[in-house]
Order: sequence, then C-alpha cells, then structure tokens
Amino acid sequence: MVISGATMKNEEKTELAGFLKTLPPVQFCCVYGSTLHPNNSDKSSMVDYILGVADPLKWHSENLKLNRSHYASWMVHLGGAKLVTKVADGIGVGVHFNPFVTWNDKMLKYGVVRMHDLVEDILNWQRFYISGRLQKPVRVLLDNLDVENLNATNLRTAIAAALLILPSKFNEEDLYSTICSLSYMGDLRMIFAEDKNKVKKIVQGQFNLFRSMYKPFIEEYEAKDVLRVSSFGGQQANLSQNCCLPATRSLVCSLPLLVRNKMGTGLGGLGDSGQVVREVVFSSREEAARSMQKVVRRTVIVSSLRQAVSGFVAAGGMNAGRYLANKVRKAWKSWT
Repeated sequence: MVISGATMKNEEKTELAGFLKTLPPVQFCCVYGSTLHPNNSDKSSMVDYILGVADPLKWHSENLKLNRSHYASWMVHLGGAKLVTKVADGIGVGVHFNPFVTWNDKMLKYGVVRMHDLVEDILNWQRFYISGRLQKPVRVLLDNLDVENLNATNLRTAIAAALLILPSKFNEEDLYSTICSLSYMGDLRMIFAEDKNKVKKIVQGQFNLFRSMYKPFIEEYEAKDVLRVSSFGGQQANLSQNCCLPATRSLVCSLPLLVRNKMGTGLGGLGDSGQVVREVVFSSREEAARSMQKVVRRTVIVSSLRQAVSGFVAAGGMNAGRYLANKVRKAWKSWT
C-alpha cells in the first residue's frame, strides 16, 4: 500500500467513511490528523478529511442541498461562487476547507480539491500542499482513480529530496523526519500557530506507518546502490549513502521536473514530455541541497500564505478565527 492505512480497524474505517454518505459523491477521500495517531488520547481533536472531486463548484452547490449548515457551500450559494473558487484555485492552493463540521458526535474539517489539481500536485509538487500531505501517513477511505499507486512517484521523489539534505550516515527516523519536514519548510504557521515539536511527534507517533509507506522505495534505492541499509528487523534501521557528485546528480534527476527547472542554471534540451528542461549543474552536494531547499521553501511560503487568505474567505472570518485560535493555543502549549 503506497498510502498507509494498514493499522486502521475495519469498524473505525467504516465509521469514518460513513460521513461520505452525507455528502455528494467524491472520487477520492482520505483522513489524517492527530486523532488518527496510534498514541493519541485526545478524542476531542478534529478529524481532517481531504475530498477529491471532479468539479468543486458543482460539488459545493450540490452539498448545500444536503447540508445547509456547511459554511463553505453557503459561500458558493451567496453570490460568492466565483470568488470562492477563484480565491481557492488562483490565490489559494486549490483546496476549499470547511472546518468545525459536527457529525456523529465528532468535530470534522474537510478540504475539497479538484482531482486534476490533486494529481498535478502529487506528480509535480506545483504547490506542495496535497503532495506534502500525502508524503505522511493517511487513511484512504475511497480511491476511485488509483491515487494510492500514483502517489508512488511522490514518495520516491520525497526520498530523493531528503537524501540530498541528509549526511552520509543516518537512521530511519532521520529519514522520515526529513521527509516530513519538507512540507513545513517556510510554512508561516510554524512560526506562531504550530507545535514546535510537530515533526518529531508525527514521526515518532506513526513510525511503523512511515516504514510501511517507505520501505519498498528504500529497497528500490538500495537495489540501485544509492543506499546501504541495515536490517529492517530491529527497532530502527541504519542507513548510509554515497555523497559524491554523480550520486548527487542522480538524486537531483529524481526530483519533479518543475523543481528541477526552478533549480536550473541554464536552458537544456527537451524532456520526454516535450517541455524544455533546464540544465542543473552543481559543484557540490551542499550547493544542490541548498538550491532544492530554496525551491521547496519558496513554494511552501507562497502556498501557506495563499491558503491562509483563501481559507479566511472560504471558511468565513468567524470560523477562520476560531480555527487559528485553536492552532495558536496548541502552539503556545508546546513552547511553554
């Protein structure tokens, strides 16, 4: 399984999937968040859904007929359809979030994304929002378009990006923590609205899920002599890599085309897709790592800022303020 859901009990999965029966049809659905961590004891926490649909505007219009209390769909109905979709798709990152939805004695938040945008982000890291989310464990409830297998490309490239940053010797937790941190590079929420130990808690709380996701791809890199790995039988495998320039170039070539083009220093030839590929030349591994991190950080900064603005519009000032206040409260606890 590319996106892990192996530890979810059948009855729990059935219960969470029951929410979909209250909504218009979707093509993809996964759940994530702290309530799904194996070691989480706070059952009052919000459960987060990502819903992939063909046409978000049409979906929200249909949702309003079924759920008149869902604020984001009301924004679509009240003459704000073009504004909401333009903000979320253009100013934002293509995800319409609706927080503080109550269902079956649970507090939920769901984000609606166009399937085309979801696929583009998985393959190209265009906005590094959904792709960053799917680099971490989620529980897939519905997958009509085989997103799980499509996400294999995303996981392979996440390993390549992490290896550029990591030293010659490291362990499994180092690898998963580096992968997890990619989507938080430059995230404005990490400054004041997120737990400072967020990455550590995610990885340590879901270590076995990270392993089940990434082990097949680690073994692929091992078979290509990119990595050397000790046995996975123990608590944690130790890994090592060759940090020479040829190995570095190989990792850079494994990154998404859009990232490589932004890292490029000059125009190169045509790629397999017919697009111009910028030539990526670096004198050292450190230079390559800095360039890649700069591209990812800029992408995340822009996405986090845009999503904050679009979230305020789509979810409404009151709901957005309430959600931010909850985030800041949790962040404050982690710093004191």
